[in-house]
Amino acid sequence: MGDLLVKPSGAHGKVHDVTPESAGWGYVGFGLYRLEPGEQVAEATGGREVILVLVEGKAKLTAGGADFGEMGDRMDVFEKTPPHCLYVPNDSDWSAEATTVCTLAVCSAPGKGGHGAQRLGPEGIALTPRGKGANTRFVNNIAMEAREVADSLLVTEVFTPSGNWSSYPSHRHDEDDYPHMTYLEESYYHRLNPAQGFGVQRVYTEDGTLDETMAVQNHDVVLVPKGHHPCGAPYGYELYYLNVMAGPLRKWRFKNDPDHDWIYQRDL
Repeated sequence: MGDLLVKPSGAHGKVHDVTPESAGWGYVGFGLYRLEPGEQVAEATGGREVILVLVEGKAKLTAGGADFGEMGDRMDVFEKTPPHCLYVPNDSDWSAEATTVCTLAVCSAPGKGGHGAQRLGPEGIALTPRGKGANTRFVNNIAMEAREVADSLLVTEVFTPSGNWSSYPSHRHDEDDYPHMTYLEESYYHRLNPAQGFGVQRVYTEDGTLDETMAVQNHDVVLVPKGHHPCGAPYGYELYYLNVMAGPLRKWRFKNDPDHDWIYQRDL
């Protein structure tokens, strides 16, 4: 198994390029562009569907020959407003021209030709609280199961307040056993506010064969091939992450770590 913590390759251009081959798995891909005004990028999707997420800034977007115009209005991700997003099917292409400094995420998974190019946000996305107490976090569901907008991809944003935990109580989705559980690979793209901060993410299995705890910094990516994967935000720093999940079935079914399930049951 390769390294689970992926550092950005720089501060400009395509700073992340996670592929199934580089991750050593079969479904999830994640790319990230950090662009200056006027810079242009373009990609063909091949056999993969894509959801473009304007994490910050504005860009003119096209997909499959259709012009979607300038998208984006969140200039700082920690404004927490719903993101502007664009779905691009497999066997197509897309292009972006930055009109401001922008951060563009490219979320990908195998496509089946079931959907056409379309805007996915900000319409239809609302910041929603989840959890209780120090487990409270706030979620922008971009393309989760309730929105039938993709063939494979599940995509969401999570804002974890200073001192709180998220992706918690610890849970896993690493078995193809629907309806009890679904096999979903997952990537986390992390941001911190203030930017010099750090968060903590643990990825572990119940049998201890995988147990890694990582200090995540601004723009880091964490790969979750299996196991539980809670995150913590130290006091003084907000933690944001963009999740990409995909597997053989586009449904999110998980099981909590039995040692910590009592927390979930208590807070129901």
